[in-house]
Amino acid sequence: MSGFARAKRVTDPLDDKAKARLIGCQLSCFSSGSEHSADHDDSPCLSDLVHGFLEEEDSGFAHASTNGHGSDSERVDLVADCTDFVVDMIRSSSNDNLLFAHVSKAMEEFSCLRNHQRPVLRRKVMLFLRELGHNAAICKTKWESSGGGLTAGSYEFIDVVVQSKSSALQNRYVVDLDFASQFEIARPTSQYLKLLHHLPRVFVGKSEDLKTIVRSISDAAKRSLKSRELSLPPWRKNRYMQNKWFGPYLRTVNPLPTNSFTPPPSVNVVKCRRVGFEDAVNGRLFVRT
Repeated sequence: MSGFARAKRVTDPLDDKAKARLIGCQLSCFSSGSEHSADHDDSPCLSDLVHGFLEEEDSGFAHASTNGHGSDSERVDLVADCTDFVVDMIRSSSNDNLLFAHVSKAMEEFSCLRNHQRPVLRRKVMLFLRELGHNAAICKTKWESSGGGLTAGSYEFIDVVVQSKSSALQNRYVVDLDFASQFEIARPTSQYLKLLHHLPRVFVGKSEDLKTIVRSISDAAKRSLKSRELSLPPWRKNRYMQNKWFGPYLRTVNPLPTNSFTPPPSVNVVKCRRVGFEDAVNGRLFVRT
């Protein structure tokens, strides 16, 4: 008597890597150039998806008139409470004093790159941390658009994996060199400006704390825009902001940005010379003939 044949599954034609991505597993450890699905702890969970749905529903009422001075006062109090909460969270999250000190030293070392060469600055800071013994790398997140108003996007930051002293677990720290500017919005209220003022330009903290911080700031941004009768743009919704740091990512220690180009050594290159023009050499003028 023949046994029953196993029913085929829809995932049978897929390889192991594709199957792992469906359930959100990681197939490799933190290493140079490795691809990672969003972690179970860091990926947008069910509560975030529900939160995103509520954002979508609530945005339809953004242009409606507010319900008098009482509702405005309530929103001010909520943003003020959010400011205190976020400041406390950031302070408690940056409890690795050695890592914070090393990041601060790196920012001083490469301050000339701060305003105009941010991709280069990130890699300089990453290499600086690695030279000091930190397991640091560049993380490049990228995600596609999906239902619920999530638009496609990408982002780059530094992460540092720290081995826990009390257990075999690893703690992941996020180092973002341009953190505060990610939450700027149009026509912010005075309370939201106060919140932005308290956000650090350079964030160093645990990834699990960052998830809560981002959600709180996104809520405050939504309330600020609503009080101005403005819609919440898709690139400021909580789901979009969460994907910046917790979406699928590539972790690399490549010292050069991917769009960097180093010209090859010159071979049989004709060099042009100026003839008949005055040049200054060692403070003297002469004329080439």
